[in-house]
Amino acid sequence: MLPTAFPDPSLFSPDSGEPALRWGVLAPGLIAGAFVGAMHRHTEQRVAAVGSRALERAERFAADHGIERAYGTYEELVADPGVQVVYVAAPQSEHLHLGLLAIAAGKHVLIEKPLATNAADARALVETSRAAGVLLMEAMWSRYLPQASVIRTLIADGVLGELRAVYADHGQAIPFDPTHRLYRRELGGGALLDLGIYPVQLDSMVFGAPTRVTAAGGMTDTGVDAYATLVLDHGAAAQSTVSTTMLARTPTTAAIMGSEARIEMGSPFHIPTSLVLADNGFLTDTLRWEDPTGLTLFDGLAWEATALASFVGEGRTESPLHTLDETVSILGTIGEARHQISGE
Repeated sequence: MLPTAFPDPSLFSPDSGEPALRWGVLAPGLIAGAFVGAMHRHTEQRVAAVGSRALERAERFAADHGIERAYGTYEELVADPGVQVVYVAAPQSEHLHLGLLAIAAGKHVLIEKPLATNAADARALVETSRAAGVLLMEAMWSRYLPQASVIRTLIADGVLGELRAVYADHGQAIPFDPTHRLYRRELGGGALLDLGIYPVQLDSMVFGAPTRVTAAGGMTDTGVDAYATLVLDHGAAAQSTVSTTMLARTPTTAAIMGSEARIEMGSPFHIPTSLVLADNGFLTDTLRWEDPTGLTLFDGLAWEATALASFVGEGRTESPLHTLDETVSILGTIGEARHQISGE
């Protein structure tokens, strides 16, 4: 029997005791602009400096977002004593180098997803941050959205019964362009690392690491994965199917199925969205949840900024909702799928 109401989400609301940290941005671009805008509108966090390999680009970004200092090198940014947290928004091929640079400077670090292009590089970042005693976090914003809290509570309360499957897809129609970062192998391109990581991380949040990965897909002429479908086994009675492509726009929905009920996530499932809870009967009544916070689209990036500040204030060196070991494990799953598809 379904509950009569959804649980209240546990929110990373601003001004809830978290420290107001001073941030530095490495590699300003579109995602960095969205993140900084959301942070400044909806959190107590503030960006103090921005660094780019081109000083003019850093200065433009600083002017656009009301940032006091702009640097023409990454090294100057991480050396700034007024910066406490470094946000790395460069292409994933640069995440290892820039993450290590920030850690060596004693800064807490938020690195855009994926944390690195493979599990080995991610593990190097993890080991280095742990040795340095600084917080390291992958910017997997989906984990900190209100709907993620509601889902975790429903699962923990046993509303779904025994967990059976996750179905999730994420596809975007990216026109072929050999200069586009997703089509460039040297930049860590491909559908799985950039798009497929969202359905894979959802499966991991629900089930943990799979016991077996079976993948099928195809490659582009530039040598990156263009599309993939993964079957993820989780024991004798649980199996998930997740898919991704950069050749077509897909519904980008997700569902979590159990022996008693299911959760359906509205499209796109990885950003602020709605939920439907239904039992396993045919054409039965459903319960619908709408995000009550008013933060939509990329304003939802604000939740992860406040979450990081809260974790720093608690003396943590990683996120309890998306641990570093899990982050490495997810990249291991993606790496195995890429291996099966490419044959390398």
